[in-house]
Amino acid sequence: MTKSERFVRGWDKLQQIDGEAGNKVINGLKDISPELSRFIIEYSFGTVYSLTSLDNQSKEIVALSSLIAQRAVPEIKVHLNAALNTGLTICQVKEIILQMSVYAGFPKCICGMNTLREVLNERQGQGIIDLEGMAYEQSDYKDRGQQGAQELSLLDPIQEQILRDNFESISPELILFTLEYAYGDIYARNNLDKKYRQIATISALATLGNAVPQLKFHIQAAINIGLNENEIKEIILLMTVYAGFPATINAMNILKEVLSERKIKA
Repeated sequence: MTKSERFVRGWDKLQQIDGEAGNKVINGLKDISPELSRFIIEYSFGTVYSLTSLDNQSKEIVALSSLIAQRAVPEIKVHLNAALNTGLTICQVKEIILQMSVYAGFPKCICGMNTLREVLNERQGQGIIDLEGMAYEQSDYKDRGQQGAQELSLLDPIQEQILRDNFESISPELILFTLEYAYGDIYARNNLDKKYRQIATISALATLGNAVPQLKFHIQAAINIGLNENEIKEIILLMTVYAGFPATINAMNILKEVLSERKIKA
């Protein structure tokens, strides 16, 4: 595959998903590093983004989650535009940002939400009409912890007990907050597909690089709810673009470990 072919394919993909925002990034680098512009087009879009296990919406969820975890504001802005361009609704994008409060913390979540406001205002000023999407509908659960426990059991039926075994003696509050907030308040929200939630979580945890047990659990959970091996591999390969090759290598080793363990159990 020649460079020119990769460039053409990458440029087509960039126009398809990033449009004007992507062009500004590329053009902004021409005076200082045209090589970087070329690598972004050839590698990021011509090679990695052209993989076919994930659709463009899923790829943008990967990108947004990784960038929010890094608080990379200019790049978040580019990929908020891209996410909306690929057909993700405003409500879906808000859900991805809200979920990052669990994995990257509230300051980065606030940053992402403020950036979304800015992007939406700019798009409205340009006459772009984005779909609002399905708003969150409050569930009938009275007990947030109970609801969270049910959500967690969908990912792994024994994980609540593992939490209790590990933390009951030192911090029962952590167990409560995990069940009530992470799963009862956030994961239980019904306006984002559960596969999308796991894609976002794997991306954020792989990016952070300091949460190996949690990444391993969520790779397991992703498989449990229906993501396949190739889809998870592609999430991780996208990390070469957004979080670097070391993060990718570490995450791919964890995936390899998960697959090996599941094969043995089978």
